[in-house]
Amino acid sequence: MVGSLRPVTPPLPTDPGAVPLPRRPLDPTAGPAGAVRRWYENELGWPTVPASPGLPVRLVVGPRFDVLEVPAEAGLAALRHLAAGSPVAVQGGRMRLLLAAGCAEEVPGVLAWLEWGALPLDLTAVGEGGLMDAPAPPAPGTAARPGPGSVVRGPDALQGAAVWMRPPEPGCEVEASLPVMPAVGGGGEAPDLVRIVDTVATQCHRLRLRRSRA
Repeated sequence: MVGSLRPVTPPLPTDPGAVPLPRRPLDPTAGPAGAVRRWYENELGWPTVPASPGLPVRLVVGPRFDVLEVPAEAGLAALRHLAAGSPVAVQGGRMRLLLAAGCAEEVPGVLAWLEWGALPLDLTAVGEGGLMDAPAPPAPGTAARPGPGSVVRGPDALQGAAVWMRPPEPGCEVEASLPVMPAVGGGGEAPDLVRIVDTVATQCHRLRLRRSRA
């Protein structure tokens, strides 16, 4: 008589080293994106948003700085009004000038006061709740600060990634170098937001006229 076949259960291993350890969760601070996050959060104290697969790390706008985004050609004219340590980033033909936190909400009023409010200008002020692609941190030992007439050209820039034209410097009070509304009576050392907005608005208007003629 042939009995029914039963599956043979392999014996359980008795050596604890033979039992596979449980898989650890992925470390969000591992890899290149993790290194970028650590640099911004540890060296500068700037909050970030974790990067999704294939996407760059993003900086949270509002807590430490606001952003004025303009065409790169228009932004070049404003560089002479910035402090030496005022960070500037570029991405895809756009320049991002970092402003003091809270200044983004002042930009529409400044444009109206300067009589630019009725014209369509290719500039955007980003404040609380906004995000900005995080440029790769500068390589150690580099402190390149291009002059007013130059734009960063490198592999990251050519691929459309954000890059620092004037990178923030760890250990420095970056916020003290950011443009602010002028204080009553003057005397402040920070760059004047009104002068910068007027400069980029003028350049944006010239670009618009040039394109309309073309």
